Amino acid sequence: MTDTLRHIKQDLHAMMNGVASAAMRDAGMTQDYRTNFGVELPRLQTMAEELRHDHAQQLATLAQALWKESVRECRILGLMLFPPAEMDGELAEVWLADIHTLELVQVASLHLFSHMPKATDKAFEWMAAESELVQMAGYYTIGHILRTHTLNDRAIDELRDQATAALASENTQLRMAAQRALARLSTD
Repeated sequence: MTDTLRHIKQDLHAMMNGVASAAMRDAGMTQDYRTNFGVELPRLQTMAEELRHDHAQQLATLAQALWKESVRECRILGLMLFPPAEMDGELAEVWLADIHTLELVQVASLHLFSHMPKATDKAFEWMAAESELVQMAGYYTIGHILRTHTLNDRAIDELRDQATAALASENTQLRMAAQRALARLSTD
């Protein structure tokens, strides 16, 4: 696995976007990382698809190894690669506790959390959390779930109640996450 990680980091370095990396650093978006190559999300998605094909038997192990790296792109790849069926609620809590940026919340919600077993239950749990970042994970996760699934009347009422509280928040990002979930609900 060490050779694979080294190869991935070399590939990321070769794709480095210095302008994007500097802009993220200047905006304070990279303080949680030792390294940020500034690689754009579509390029990381393409890389994840290649890695998924080349390492199909070891995806969970590779994803966990990438997640442990203090490199923005490695963490994103880890979220994109981890098999959702293997992400239980307890492990999701551990990973979410280690997320400190909105970008990672959005990637985790799209690629992992919204596809894991009992994702809806976990999303509602997160919407009621104290941490605004965890709440955002709940709203983004439920928003992605609503792309392919419908909620029962009780869950719809709960989402509306939770979102009403979030819409009163001073946190613009939390309000936007709640608004997006409600917008997805209204397109059902």
